[in-house]
Amino acid sequence: MGAAGRDFHNFNVFYRDNPNYDVIAFTATQIPYIDDRKYPPELSGKMYPKGIPIYPEEMIYDLIKKHKIEEVVFSYSDVSFNYIMEKGARINAAGASFKMLGYDQTAIKSTKPVIAVVASRTGAGKSQTSRKVVEVLKSMGLKTVSIRHPMPYGNLAKQRVQRFGQISDLKKHKCTIEEMEEYEPHIAHGYVIYAGADYEAIVREAEKEADVIIWDGGNNDMPFYKSDLVIVVVDPHRAGHEMNYYPGYTNLLIADVVVINKVDSADMESIRKIRENIRQVNSKAIIIEAASPISLENESDDKLIRGKRVLVVEDGPTLTHGEMKFGAGVLASQKFGASEIIDPRPYAVKSIKETFEKYKGVGALLPAMGYGDKQIKDLEDTINKVPCDTVVIGTPIDLRRLIKIKKPTVRVTYDLQEIGKPGLAEVFAGFLK
Repeated sequence: MGAAGRDFHNFNVFYRDNPNYDVIAFTATQIPYIDDRKYPPELSGKMYPKGIPIYPEEMIYDLIKKHKIEEVVFSYSDVSFNYIMEKGARINAAGASFKMLGYDQTAIKSTKPVIAVVASRTGAGKSQTSRKVVEVLKSMGLKTVSIRHPMPYGNLAKQRVQRFGQISDLKKHKCTIEEMEEYEPHIAHGYVIYAGADYEAIVREAEKEADVIIWDGGNNDMPFYKSDLVIVVVDPHRAGHEMNYYPGYTNLLIADVVVINKVDSADMESIRKIRENIRQVNSKAIIIEAASPISLENESDDKLIRGKRVLVVEDGPTLTHGEMKFGAGVLASQKFGASEIIDPRPYAVKSIKETFEKYKGVGALLPAMGYGDKQIKDLEDTINKVPCDTVVIGTPIDLRRLIKIKKPTVRVTYDLQEIGKPGLAEVFAGFLK
């Protein structure tokens, strides 16, 4: 059971060429347009010369009965404990065992030191933290290469190993908006980042050009590599989630460092609660507090927000399965005095309308969904239909590079700002010794 990421990795490291198992199928959820295809023979190994089919998760109970499935392996992330055990109960009732592979069974050993940046929930601030990690290590004279959690939504065989070192590589690899949001900020800072579908092959390539490997996690998944230092980012805007979501709770238990992010916009009670939860389950972890200060790409753009009716476009996965109710775009709109945030739902078209129907908790914000050209066009049409004065872009990439927005636009940026000591530099000084 997967979502085009952890499921493929679990197969590659545990089931591929394993004669003790016969893998009948993958199922897919969370991400649109990733089912109804095959895990290709180029990746599935000698036991599966025709590849392995991928079906919608809704078919899993029929598949269990049809193929007399004995074992189902849960292999995706950012789900509540209640969600995962409801799935387990239904799978048990259908006749199969329910299994989750552990960290040691799925973590690949690198020949280079590995620092992992993971989180309690998607949207906690992993990406800005991993970029800060690279910046600090670079200042110490070390060459780093980042490896991003998989987002293989296209041709899986062609996406086996992907290297991103310049903006043109995004087009070369036919990236979706969701992929660009993760890769482009690294490239813009002059950093190299790898991704793909086969993480053994990926790390062997990355090792050739790095002193230290940075694992840049996705959602709240566990690291794919055996990590020498695990940094976990937690979000006080969702205090308590670090104790109740899988596998974010696993990450908290294995953390060497916990970054409490967004303390500049969270209330003190939530920060206190999260600190108590960390100490309750992992008393040895170093705690770093950090802010995510927002700014406008152009300082003079504040006049395009003040007193204006704005449409806010935020990171898609953070609003959907991440369940966040706001992001950098909302904070900027409030900070610079927008008169109103316009609800985009009455104007949503096609796949964007379907997204709102599936994720009813998103509210009056527009998730920047862009899994393929058709959905990117639906996003463009939705934005241009909304009767607003200004579009506030709170996504990690500049959407204006991909779509034509017919209204004035403002782009919001944000980075990690450590508060007090110890910080990452102090942690790394000890680590490097």
